[in-house]
Amino acid sequence: MAKMRPLMLAPPLVFAGFVALAAVGMFRDDPNGLPSTMVGRLAPGISEEQLEGFPQATAEMLASGEVSLVNFWASWCPPCRAEHPKLLEMQAQGIPIIGINIRDTQANAGKYLRDDGNPFIGVGFDPRGRTSIDWGVTAPPETFILDGKGKVLFRFAGPLVGSDYEQRFLPALKAAMEP
Repeated sequence: MAKMRPLMLAPPLVFAGFVALAAVGMFRDDPNGLPSTMVGRLAPGISEEQLEGFPQATAEMLASGEVSLVNFWASWCPPCRAEHPKLLEMQAQGIPIIGINIRDTQANAGKYLRDDGNPFIGVGFDPRGRTSIDWGVTAPPETFILDGKGKVLFRFAGPLVGSDYEQRFLPALKAAMEP
């Protein structure tokens, strides 16, 4: 009878480990969602740098007494451009939106808002991405729903368009706005 070497067990054990990790990932509550450590906590600060020619985003806007949105965006970001009409639509409905421009230039960010419209009550300028790191943003666009006291209720990664927006973001926004 041939002697089995311990090293021969390594490939099946490694494969079994990958299968176990995949199973855990598939049976999470929301396998498509990215978890956020910010949900349930007070919103961190925002960049104090100003995007010239636009109202400055302030810490007071985060805890304004009403539900608001914080949207991280950039002029070079195609998904940000895709969601821009939806932001303008929400602004027209009276939803206060704070915009944080990340990893961009003053000229490009300003031109973008002047050309396509400014949906934000205040704009933070974060050219080095420090504020986005504090918020746990992985890539623009990302939108956070805040309650009136500045607590993060929901995080939506990706553009506010399509069925994901309709099935996940809108119900969370509606729930936040109900008394």
